[in-house]
Amino acid sequence: MKPRNSSSYAVFVFLCSLCFGTFVAEQGSATQQPDLQKEISAEVVVKTTHKFLLYLPDDYEEQESHALLLFLHGAGERGDGELEKVKIHGPPKQIKNGKKFPCIVVSPQCKYGSWWEPWQLSALLDHVEANYKVDKDRVYVTGLSMGGYGTWNLAVREPNRFAAIAPICGGGDARVAKYTPAFKVPTWAFHGAKDAVIPLSESQEMVDVLKSRNVEVKMTVYPEVGHNAWEKAYHGDELYDWLFAHKRQSNEEN
Repeated sequence: MKPRNSSSYAVFVFLCSLCFGTFVAEQGSATQQPDLQKEISAEVVVKTTHKFLLYLPDDYEEQESHALLLFLHGAGERGDGELEKVKIHGPPKQIKNGKKFPCIVVSPQCKYGSWWEPWQLSALLDHVEANYKVDKDRVYVTGLSMGGYGTWNLAVREPNRFAAIAPICGGGDARVAKYTPAFKVPTWAFHGAKDAVIPLSESQEMVDVLKSRNVEVKMTVYPEVGHNAWEKAYHGDELYDWLFAHKRQSNEEN
């Protein structure tokens, strides 16, 4: 066995002791420092302003409460109070043309350059429910394109608020939906197979999340339709009859 080089060994021991001493000193100084963080609780109120179309059914005064349908338009109808633009598609267009709805219909306008924000829509619904005769067990939301995204995202944010939803040619964050176990709202989604603006897969991913939970969900795909799937979806009364046949169910996982 070769003798150990005493000078090299001495240097090695010195360096080890120096490092260990520095580590101990750092640990000691860290534990000696007071924790300057404080636990704080604050209630923050954010104000939001909405301009919207309001439709009240003919028997509004006679009935104690009514179903509520929230309609979310697409990106092309955004504006700053030009509510006539909101009447271009969907329920507002039908109401303008004389269709009678058996419910309250609320159709807000999203501002230019903005996107449907779930917290803002929740605040709007709070306002409507506080000021009008709304049956909270019969609240529905539907929307097209950008409004389809808004429909999905709002339902994921408030999974126990709606009796049923109908997103049209939109999508959502399937990852968030997957980790929101209370998201089990009955859904009827619509999409055009030839949609070149929003891929069919955007709707399919969200529908698949609901299917995995054995929720009442169906999807109508129009084989020869592009982005304007809303024209067929809102035609007639089939969609509305399906929506209004649902009442909100209690969710034990909430």
